[in-house]
Amino acid sequence: MSRITFITAVSSKQILMFVALAVTFTVAHGTLAAAQPPVVLGAAANFAVLGASTTTTGDTTVNGDLGVSPGTALTGNPTVYGTIHLGDSTAAQAQNDLTTAYNDAAGRALAPVNEDAADLGNQTLAPGLYKSASSLEISSGNLTLDAGGDTNAVWIFQMVSTLITTTGCNVILTNGAQAANVFWQVGSSATLGTSSDFKGNILALTSITISDGATLEGRALARNGAVTLYENTVTAPNAVLLVSAAAATGSYTNAVGQLANLATKTITVPMSGDRQFYRIRSDKVLVITGISISGGNVVITYN
Repeated sequence: MSRITFITAVSSKQILMFVALAVTFTVAHGTLAAAQPPVVLGAAANFAVLGASTTTTGDTTVNGDLGVSPGTALTGNPTVYGTIHLGDSTAAQAQNDLTTAYNDAAGRALAPVNEDAADLGNQTLAPGLYKSASSLEISSGNLTLDAGGDTNAVWIFQMVSTLITTTGCNVILTNGAQAANVFWQVGSSATLGTSSDFKGNILALTSITISDGATLEGRALARNGAVTLYENTVTAPNAVLLVSAAAATGSYTNAVGQLANLATKTITVPMSGDRQFYRIRSDKVLVITGISISGGNVVITYN
């Protein structure tokens, strides 16, 4: 008889490549931006990667759902800890909600801080709305987003044209800043440079390219073009990842073949041996509440 043991979820900061990233803004006339409510992503919030077409190459890991709409093609074989939606109704709804969210972010106009400099490196920014009439780059150093202890603090960056980070330039979150509350509204396309670490939700009108070795804690959401990945790790802020081991004190690794359903709060994973221990990794506290076996799969529920 198969024997499966489950363990209360461990919820330290998610171990999925949580890396710091950096961008820079100068406060116009020494004033601070007014507080902003978050941008509501709707169905797009379940996706780590969403594009009108998606091309994936190299050894890429996606923690969260991956979707394509209205296209249906996925090139490459990424490791996806979530569900793949290719041209289905779920991806279509997510694209509709992404359009709404993009327009919301682009339309914010309450007491913005204007930024004329093309390079945003080597700056520390308080929460607020930041606007650029052209492109934004992070190329001379890291951008630090400082929440001042407020875990609900929101940043919205608006740019008419491109968003570009160069090799090794990062976005760093500090003093309670959360990747889920950072929004980059990009008027054309975004490119994250090689080995850069980026934070936040990228809402791009056209396409998103994440270069070799770059990581994203947030979401890559493209309305009209492709999301192209090269040996990256992309982790949605609300991602739930199941890890398993053959012994309680063993080395826990990502459970192979898992499918997470954020709506029903379940994870389905093929059975692996007659005895297995499970934990959930997330960026918030979660507890395993049930476990069952169905058709050769283990079905885990959590709250």
